[in-house]
Amino acid sequence: MAQAVYEGFILSRQQMNHQGRLGLCYWLKTPQGPVKAIVQGERAVFFIKANELPKAKAMINNADAHIHFEAVRLKHFDQQSMVACYSESSRSYHLAKQLLGSEVTLYEEDIRHCDRFLMERFIRGSAWVQGEAVECDGYTLLKGAKFKENSSFRPKFSVLSLDIECDGDGVLFCVGLATYQQRCVIMIGEPPVEADKLNDDSYIEWVSDEYDLLQVLMQKIAFFDPDVIVGWNVIEFDFVVLAERAHMLGVRLILGKDDQPISIYKGNYVRVLISGRVVIDGIDTLKNATYHFDSFRLSNVAQKVLGQTKLIDQEDRLEEIIRQFNEDKLTLAAYNLKDCELVLAIFSKLNLIDFAIARSQLTGLELERMGGSVAAFTNLYLPLLHRSGYIAPNLSEHGLSFESPGGYVMESKPGLYKNVVVLDFKSLYPSIIRTFCIDPLGLIEGLKNRDEAIEGFNQGYFSRTAHHLPSIVAQLTEARQLAKQANDKMLSQAIKIIMNSLYGVLGSKGCRFYDPRLSSSITLRGHEIMQATKKVIESRGFEVIYGDTDSTFVRFPKSWSLQKCHNEAECLVKVVNQHWLQYCHDNYKLPSYLEIEFETLYHNFFMPTIRGQTVGSKKRYVGETYVNKKCELIFKGMESVRSDWTEIAKRYQRDVIKALFNDADVFAITKAYSDKIYSGEVNSLLLYSKRLGKGLEQYVKNIPPHVRAAKEKMREDKSACFKKGSLVRYYITKSGPKISPNFVELDYEHYIEKQIYPILMMLPDYENVLFQLTKQKKFSF
Repeated sequence: MAQAVYEGFILSRQQMNHQGRLGLCYWLKTPQGPVKAIVQGERAVFFIKANELPKAKAMINNADAHIHFEAVRLKHFDQQSMVACYSESSRSYHLAKQLLGSEVTLYEEDIRHCDRFLMERFIRGSAWVQGEAVECDGYTLLKGAKFKENSSFRPKFSVLSLDIECDGDGVLFCVGLATYQQRCVIMIGEPPVEADKLNDDSYIEWVSDEYDLLQVLMQKIAFFDPDVIVGWNVIEFDFVVLAERAHMLGVRLILGKDDQPISIYKGNYVRVLISGRVVIDGIDTLKNATYHFDSFRLSNVAQKVLGQTKLIDQEDRLEEIIRQFNEDKLTLAAYNLKDCELVLAIFSKLNLIDFAIARSQLTGLELERMGGSVAAFTNLYLPLLHRSGYIAPNLSEHGLSFESPGGYVMESKPGLYKNVVVLDFKSLYPSIIRTFCIDPLGLIEGLKNRDEAIEGFNQGYFSRTAHHLPSIVAQLTEARQLAKQANDKMLSQAIKIIMNSLYGVLGSKGCRFYDPRLSSSITLRGHEIMQATKKVIESRGFEVIYGDTDSTFVRFPKSWSLQKCHNEAECLVKVVNQHWLQYCHDNYKLPSYLEIEFETLYHNFFMPTIRGQTVGSKKRYVGETYVNKKCELIFKGMESVRSDWTEIAKRYQRDVIKALFNDADVFAITKAYSDKIYSGEVNSLLLYSKRLGKGLEQYVKNIPPHVRAAKEKMREDKSACFKKGSLVRYYITKSGPKISPNFVELDYEHYIEKQIYPILMMLPDYENVLFQLTKQKKFSF
C-alpha cells in the first residue's frame, strides 16, 4: 500500500486493544476529508523509584502480568533514580497499576497514553500524519500512522447544532438539528391536518415512536455529516439522554463516520466519543473563554448576546413542554428549532469555534475539554521536564502545608476625586515568573545550588538556567503580540487566559507541580513590586490612593487638563519601568520583563468607605471616563453590577453617582426615588432574584428570603417546582418574601431602608441628606 501524508486537525483520540496489543486511534479533519489514523506498536508507561524495583518485580511475576521494567535516565525531584514500567496492552497496564498501587508508589500513571503520545511529540491540535492509506466509505483509513508536529494548519469545520426535548424521565419527544444552511426537527406524533396548520411545518419529520426517532436521527447526522456538534449542556444532558434511551430500546446509536456507535465515558467529567466528530458544549466554551453572565441559561445568554429569547422562557419549562407535546406539537417543534438556532448564532457571533481551535493548538487539550487548566499546564510542561531528566512528582510530595498569600490589596483612601489615573502591570504574574525564573524544575535545581540561585520567598530558590516556565511565558507573550498585530482576537484571548492561569495552576493543590514556595514566590514578589511602585510614584510628588493586585490608582491635581494627565501618566510609565529595569539588574543581575502601562484616566472617581465606618473599602469604586468621546460610568464591586440587588437600587446608584460627579442635588434624586417607591410607580423594579444553591429541603436552620418565598409558593401552588439551581424571583411584603404578591402588601419601607439608604450612606456628607429624608418620614434610626 502507498504511503500518504496529510496535514490535519485532531478531532478525537482513543486508545484500545487490537489483537491483544495497545493501539491508538486518532480522527483528523484534513483538506482531503476525514482521516482515521491508527498507531500500532505503542507501549503504555508509568514510573516507579528504582529502590522499589525488586518488590514490584516480585508482585508482577506472582500475578503473571506482562510488564517490562527498564532503567531510564530520569529521576524524581528528590534525586532518586526511576524505572519505567512498560506494557504492550491496556489490560496488563491496568492490572499492574491495580497490583502495585497499594504497596509501590506509582508516577504519571494517570496520563492516558493517547494523550502522552501527542504530548511527547509536542503535537497540539494540528499535526502531520503519514501512513498506509486505504480509502473507505466516507473517510481514509491510515494504517501504521506516524505523527509530527504541525503548528500552521487551521481547519474549517462544518457545524451542527443539536437539542432534544423530553419528559422528566428522559423519554424523548423530539430532536432539533440546525446548520447554517439547513434545519430539521424530528418529532414523534402525527402531522396536523391541513386546516390546523398556522405556519410552515415542512422542516418537521414526523415519526411514530422513539425507536423511529433514533433511526431517523442517525440518518440525519449521516446526511448533515458535521465535523462539530454543538449545543447547550449537550454533553452532560442531550447526548447522555440519547445514549441511555438508545440502550434501553436496544438501538446501536451509530453517529460516527465509520459506522461505530456513540460512546459515553463518565469519570471526573463526561466524555462523548463519536468517531470522526467532536461535541462542543456552549456553556463550557463560554466559561473557558472567561465570559461572565449572571446566569449561563440559554435564555439569559441569548438575550445578552443576541437580543433574542427562547420561545418558552418561564423558569420551570418542563410542564409547558409536556403540554405542548400532548396538545400543540407544531409550537414545540418551533421551540426546539429556535433553541438550536440560538446556540448556533451564539457560537457564530462570539467566534467560539475559533476560540476552541486556538486553545487546542496552544495547549494540546481536546477541543471539547472543559476547564483543564491543570491538564493544559501538564501538556505544556511535562515533555520539557522529561527532556531535563525528571519525572513529574505526585500531589504534595514536598510535605509543605503553608498557604500562599493572595494578591496585594492596598488600603484605600476613600473620597471623591478628580483626575485619577490607573497604571496597570501588564500580565504581572506571568512577568514575575519570567523575570525571576520561577519554575518547578528551577526550584529543585535552585535548592541544590543556593549560592548561584535567585532567592524567592519562603525558602524558595530558583535556578538561573535550568527552567522551562519562563521560556513558555516568553513564547506565549510573543505569540500574543503577533495575534494582536494580525487582529486574531480569539487567539489573543486564548493566550491571555493560558498565561493568566499559570499562577493559578501552580497555586492549586490539584496540580502535581503545586508547591507553596512557587506560588508564594509569585504573590509575595507581587506585593513587593506594588509597594515599591507606590514609593516610586510618591517620590514624584503624586498621591497613590489605592492599589489592587496589579493596578495602582494615582491622583493628579484636579486643575490639570485631560491632556496633561495623559502626558504625565505616560511619563510615570517610563519612570516605573526604568526603575524595575535598574532594580532587577542591580540586585539580581536579571533583565526585567515587568511592564506597567497607562490603562485608564477617570476624570471623576469615587472610592466609598465601608458602610458604617470611616475606613475605605476594597475592590469597590466607580469612575467616570471617556469611551469613544462619550462619558461612561465604570462600576467595580458596586451594587449596580451585582445580581442580588434590585433594579431600583442599580438605577438609583447610577443616578446618584452622576449627581455626585456633576455636583447636582443628591437629596432631590434620593427623594424622587423614595417618592416613586412609595407611590407604587416602580413596583416592577423591586424584584429580587437569587438562585437556590441547594434543594429546598436542605435549608433547615438559616432560611434566607428567597427560600422562604419558594417554599410558600410551592405550598400555595402544587404545580410550582423549585430545585437546586432554580432562579427565585420574589418581592418583600409586609408579611415577608412572596413570589406572587398583592402589590398593595409591598413593604416599601424595606426597599427604602435596604436598597436606597445603604447606597446613600456610602456618599460624602450623606448625614445631611439622610436627616432631611428621615425627618420628613419620621423614621427612627
